[in-house]
Amino acid sequence: MSENDLRLREALQNIADLASEVISETAGPDDEPVGSDGSDQPPQVSEMVCTPKTLPRRLLVKAADTATRINPVNAPMFGAHAAMAEGFQVSDPLRIAILTSKYWGPRPRRLTVSFMETTPADLRARIVSHMNAWTRTACISFAETGGTGDVRISRGPGGYYSYLGTDILHIPRNRQTMNLEGFTMNTPESEYKRVVRHETGHTLGFPHEHMRKTLIARIDPAKAYQWFLDTYGWDKATVDAQVLTPLNERSLMATPADQTSIMCYQLPGLITKDGKPIVGGVDINPTDYTFAGKIYPRAAHVVLSAKEEEWAESEDVEVPV
Repeated sequence: MSENDLRLREALQNIADLASEVISETAGPDDEPVGSDGSDQPPQVSEMVCTPKTLPRRLLVKAADTATRINPVNAPMFGAHAAMAEGFQVSDPLRIAILTSKYWGPRPRRLTVSFMETTPADLRARIVSHMNAWTRTACISFAETGGTGDVRISRGPGGYYSYLGTDILHIPRNRQTMNLEGFTMNTPESEYKRVVRHETGHTLGFPHEHMRKTLIARIDPAKAYQWFLDTYGWDKATVDAQVLTPLNERSLMATPADQTSIMCYQLPGLITKDGKPIVGGVDINPTDYTFAGKIYPRAAHVVLSAKEEEWAESEDVEVPV
């Protein structure tokens, strides 16, 4: 590993430290977010929740290699300074793939956006404008193209989802990388903020916040299985994959767990051990903006789990070296 790569890793560790300071400055250790009405109940859970997608297992190692080539800092950090140890190696490529993050890197980048179905111009513009809400602090932007975009959006069946960060480069060009089922100009503005900005967060490489270990520890599994079965028809395996399996903290460049992040589900007190809800995020919050700005700095001089989808192996995308 080169000296530059080690410096990049140290820079990302500093980013996490800075983001932690933001949380410390804005909330005391005993602060508990509440609903807009002052109660401890979360906003009403939407009929649909985001179901993130992962690449077929055979592509995980290739995707990790792509992520690391695009942004060397994506390579896994095994503890704060373990990568600096002489002769540091991990022999299992699949394990490395699982621990590899999918961020696009600190240089300004414009990702093109196209739509799978015929979509009115005003609707296309509205969706892209909400995707670009992240550019308030981040240097990654989105622009519609008349051709085939890097980000390809469908409004067809499948609910809400997006592939994670640089993984979108491995999706066959005739398939969507993001799904916004049923979105129209009549969809409430609150849903554009909650859903489009959330899915764009996944495209930027941000995983689900509610799958952080400290938040999962608050959930009663038995209650969660029953609630998700009754509410969404999810079986035990789906609940395990989408809610109860914590992210590996060593693979994250992140702030402390934040239940008001746009990347966090709204989960009711009915399924938590203490009866208090995980309130979830309804829009990009200040900590989200701060962290995005650190990972994707706008200043040019600054240097720095999911359902597996399947398609035919013949459709696999070869990303140029």
